[in-house]
Amino acid sequence: MGLFDKLAGWLGLKKKEVNVLCLGLDNSGKTTIINQLKPTNAQAQDIVPTIGFSIEKFKTSSLSFTVFDMSGQGRYRNLWEHYYKEGQAIIFVIDSSDKLRMVVAKEELDTLLNHPDIKHRRIPILFFANKMDLREALSSVKVSQLLCLENIKDKPWHICASNAVQGEGLQEGVDWLQDQIRTMRT
Repeated sequence: MGLFDKLAGWLGLKKKEVNVLCLGLDNSGKTTIINQLKPTNAQAQDIVPTIGFSIEKFKTSSLSFTVFDMSGQGRYRNLWEHYYKEGQAIIFVIDSSDKLRMVVAKEELDTLLNHPDIKHRRIPILFFANKMDLREALSSVKVSQLLCLENIKDKPWHICASNAVQGEGLQEGVDWLQDQIRTMRT
């Protein structure tokens, strides 16, 4: 079996595996986004808040994703750093309608970006400005400004407006992330 795996890898037929950390404050929509990215027959019908973390897998045309869905509740955020070394990409989800906690999201992002296991790595970060369907939602441009994303100069990043419940904006983000991972591996 090992020979066939090697042959498939040489021919480019084997999907490359990538570990992705999905981070963000509680109730931002991380689990809903990951659920939408899975094949329809593997999607959960009911989404409940993540306690600790869960691991989900899904595939695109060329990559096999293992996503670590990390709880965003305050008491669990200190667990995030234990997974930074294994992460090859980050999805950071922001509730664009939660103006009051935008400052907390920025603080958590700054802590992430300054962590020794992340700081000196050129790891791609995909931001989802989620819940765009809500009337009080800020635009992805405004979210980008509030999080000072323009100051991230040493890592590729991209922000997408999204509505995780409907799946809107997710494919654009995953396509960008897939392209970034492909260019990193070549």
